[in-house]
Amino acid sequence: MTHWTEQLSALGARFHVDEANQVEDFGHVLTAQELAAGFVATVTDLGLIAVAGDDAASFLHGQLTSDVEHLGPIEARLAGYCTPKGRLQATFLMWRDSEAVYLQLPRAIQAPLQKRLGMFVLRSKAKLRDATDEAPFQAVLGLGGAKAEAALSRHAGTLPAAPMSKADGAFGTVIRLHDAAFEGTQAPRYLWLTSAENGLAALSALKDELALGGNQAWQLAAIHAGAPQVTAATQEQFVPQMVNLELLGGVNFKKGCYPGQEIVARTKYLGKIKRRAALASVDNAAARPGDEVFSSTDPDQPCGMVVNAAPNGLGGADVLVEIKLAALDDAVHLGSSAGPRLAFAPMPYSLDPVDD
Repeated sequence: MTHWTEQLSALGARFHVDEANQVEDFGHVLTAQELAAGFVATVTDLGLIAVAGDDAASFLHGQLTSDVEHLGPIEARLAGYCTPKGRLQATFLMWRDSEAVYLQLPRAIQAPLQKRLGMFVLRSKAKLRDATDEAPFQAVLGLGGAKAEAALSRHAGTLPAAPMSKADGAFGTVIRLHDAAFEGTQAPRYLWLTSAENGLAALSALKDELALGGNQAWQLAAIHAGAPQVTAATQEQFVPQMVNLELLGGVNFKKGCYPGQEIVARTKYLGKIKRRAALASVDNAAARPGDEVFSSTDPDQPCGMVVNAAPNGLGGADVLVEIKLAALDDAVHLGSSAGPRLAFAPMPYSLDPVDD
């Protein structure tokens, strides 16, 4: 274990939480209502790739769906990495500083993705490294809900005002992400990367004013923001538009070529998009990314796939599901036409195509 995760384990022990009761979530699965009020979550399942060198931005610009060359120092963006057939191998949260461009993604797929990206560096002046456990990024805390801004500002100072912007300082890096929607109410989400010492000190204070959770809480908040994350179970399953990536600023249709660019552009310009990601709840806490969903009108063929899922603290799970738009008016079930039915909820943003 890293220095940070060792300290989290010790903190969990102080809360009398054992491994069987999910140390990483401190023994408590948070609900959407608790997230809406205000929460802090320890995020331990995300890794970080740093790409440094004179050609770092131009190299990534030619590999990813997003504009990297014009990424500003106080901005953050989503980005995708596609196969030549336009299918997503990974989705990233991306930002930069004076040293490098950073790509955050699930730890479970980081090593092979980093290796694959590295194969295409060739003569570019760019070097990839695993920055996950480097001191400035050791502690990753996710915060959100009504109380989050005031609580976090006491530890990190002035916060980014707009979604997908960031602030850097002695406190570390704070990124404001796309807002989440809980029962129609928008709430901010912040990702704070800092040293293990800063993170532990802040967590000890924040737990007294915010609901305390772990990866489950952060994943649930992302689902309610409609923000997709490609995992090992869903690699090469989706064209970016199928998971709404372009609606969140993760695809730039005016930039130059990248792997899969022709397919992604064709999806935009040659016909109406017929599949999107939607938010739903299901009475099955074991729902997982990669699970198929079935419509009652065509029970023999899946109409979609779970992109992300997290237990919702109410005995079931909330999911982001890629689905045929035509099936949204049908009864849709998890696993088979006889499985538990999905209850769809409004997304926090419009599903209409974006203009250039």
